[in-house]
Amino acid sequence: MEKVYTASVTVIGGRDGHAKSSDGIFETDLRKPKEMGGQGGAPNPEQLFATAWGACYLGALQSVADLAGVDASNANINIHISFNKNGKGFALSADLDVHIPDISIEEAQSLADKANAVCPYSNATKGNIEARVTAV
Repeated sequence: MEKVYTASVTVIGGRDGHAKSSDGIFETDLRKPKEMGGQGGAPNPEQLFATAWGACYLGALQSVADLAGVDASNANINIHISFNKNGKGFALSADLDVHIPDISIEEAQSLADKANAVCPYSNATKGNIEARVTAV
C-alpha cells in the first residue's frame, strides 16, 4: 500500500479535551454530549467521525456516479453515529441516509451501495460496526 496522505491530530483530555492538527488548520475543544452526562457545547468524537465519513462517502459517491453517467453533484448524506451499550461494553452503529436528487430511489440505492463498497471509511468499519445505507 502506498501512502498518499497522512493526517496527524493530537488529542489531550479525551472526550472532555482538545484536538489540534499538526498543521494547525483544525483545532477544537471536545465535550461529552449532555445525553452521556457531559456538558455539551463542543464537538464530540461521534460528530467528528460522522463528518469525516460523510465527506469521504460523498467523494466515493461522486466517483461511482460519474462512472454511471449520473450527476450527483447535489447529493447529500445524513449520517447518524450512535454510541450504544453492548452488554458490559459499548459499540458504535451507523445509519447513512443518502439523497441524490433527480433520479429514482432504486438508482440512488444502487449508487449508494456501490459508493459504500469503495469508500475507505465504509471499508474500515465493515464487519466492525452495524451500518445501514439507505437512499432517501
